[in-house]
Amino acid sequence: MSILNALFTAEPLLALFITLALGYLIGKIRIGSFVLGGIAGTLLVGVVIGQIGVSIDPGIKTIFFALFIYAVGFQGGPQFVHALNRRSLNQLVSAVVMTVVGLITVLVGAWMFGLDRGLAAGLASGGLTQSAIIGTAGNAISHLGLSSAVTKTMQTNVAVGYAVTYIFGSLGPILLVTWFLPAIKRWNVRAEALKLAAAMSGGHAELEPGQFNAVRPVVTRFFSISEAQGSTRKTTLQLDEALSDAAVDAVVRSGEAISFTNETVLQAGDVVALSGTPEAMKVGGTLLGDEVPAPTGFRLVEESREIILTNKALTSRSMSEIHEHVNVDTRHGVYLTKALRMGKDLPLLDKVTFDRGDELHFVGRPSDLDRVQSKLGYKISAAAMADFVFFGIGMTIGLLLGLITFKLWGVPISLGSGVGCLFSGLLFGWLRSVHPRYAALPIGASNFLRDFGLAVFVGIVGITAGPQALVAIQQHGITLFLLGVGVTLIPPILTFFFSYYVLRIRNPIEALACVAGGRSSNPAFAALLAKAGNSTPVVSFTITYAVANVFLTLWGPVIIGIITKNASA
Repeated sequence: MSILNALFTAEPLLALFITLALGYLIGKIRIGSFVLGGIAGTLLVGVVIGQIGVSIDPGIKTIFFALFIYAVGFQGGPQFVHALNRRSLNQLVSAVVMTVVGLITVLVGAWMFGLDRGLAAGLASGGLTQSAIIGTAGNAISHLGLSSAVTKTMQTNVAVGYAVTYIFGSLGPILLVTWFLPAIKRWNVRAEALKLAAAMSGGHAELEPGQFNAVRPVVTRFFSISEAQGSTRKTTLQLDEALSDAAVDAVVRSGEAISFTNETVLQAGDVVALSGTPEAMKVGGTLLGDEVPAPTGFRLVEESREIILTNKALTSRSMSEIHEHVNVDTRHGVYLTKALRMGKDLPLLDKVTFDRGDELHFVGRPSDLDRVQSKLGYKISAAAMADFVFFGIGMTIGLLLGLITFKLWGVPISLGSGVGCLFSGLLFGWLRSVHPRYAALPIGASNFLRDFGLAVFVGIVGITAGPQALVAIQQHGITLFLLGVGVTLIPPILTFFFSYYVLRIRNPIEALACVAGGRSSNPAFAALLAKAGNSTPVVSFTITYAVANVFLTLWGPVIIGIITKNASA
């Protein structure tokens, strides 16, 4: 122990990175469908290592939390702004009600059991599984003007409340959306997901595992045109129109690949390369002739490209509407293989609507993709560079916003750097989705800032808490745990019935997805996806998750402002 103490005194960052490594290792432990997760694991390991007595510059914690919360806002900005519209009004209200009921439950529990500000904020952070509250509450505590000893104790109590309540806070929503609520309503989640998929695909049944979805797979086949087939004297564009879900990618004439345009006339003896869905290949054989092997040494260069949707004319429209809106001259040769919203797969079904900021994955020839890209938005490039001009401006604005203090119903509220950077991130994330030339922050970079920033912050919180954490757990552990169970279960159950009977969110999959999203519970969402067997819950989850992430993060300083009891140093 003395050796570790000497090492950590000489280089405190050793303790931090050991905490990160061990925390994420423990976080991978799986018990059934439950995984502790790297953040909770890091906090627990940090508390253990903190028993040695390690001093880390608090400025490191502050800057990494600011980076984390800015990245959260940046990634959620487009979807959060989109959620503020009439079309998704009932789901928006559901998410707001969930977060407000969660706040009220925390405040009532803190008042009934005499919790101080730190324990109350920790209860909210773990019971509502919103790690960001640790930072926004801790920052608000530092602005209360209390003695350093009381401030440190209260910030330690935030970590204690989170650690005690987090595990059930993660497990509870899983039980609610996969067992308790479906059992009460007598819903079969898989069957309801199939019904919703059929409705969203215009009546076509959802395919079972092992069957293919004609929208997704793209294959290439070669056909030799015979004189007897009707495609001789057709242009390549006319053939594309006849095939609908396939297009001409190459024409080989007399053994040589020729340069062709939409007006090139096909001749008997030509070997035509078609790319498209497997079903379209059957039609291709009927129109062209026999399928033949690819010519020896022939290469057909195609590209997989991700495009961010920014075109106003195509947003909030269903996939089938967009397909009809974009004529064959524009869309031929390009195939949508995947769509993501906030990193989650969208179901590629006819009635699914696309929003600004959605990430669309296409396959096709580079020239065809260029044509479609000009109509949709901008390309995500692996070589894209972060725009540090706007990144610096965004962080500056966020930190300045954090200096703002005001009174809410007579309660003094300090935004703090966490809330300030959240608002700034939302603004610049939305700006990026609307004007792609500005504020570039590649997805890999923003993911790293989000994940590493939170990991470092939580690790330092755990290490700093140290011996005080064990004392607080001994004093309040059972009470906090039971309160955490109430905070975890009461808001989603009440909100579920409010959403079902008042907001009339009656579809089972949408109702359950709103519960998972309104609780900002990724574990519950993953469990619901597994139970559904398809991606139909994604749309409702992303709307409510984006809204809940913002509101729950704001509750940190609100709780600190409303609760008047301080910790005893």
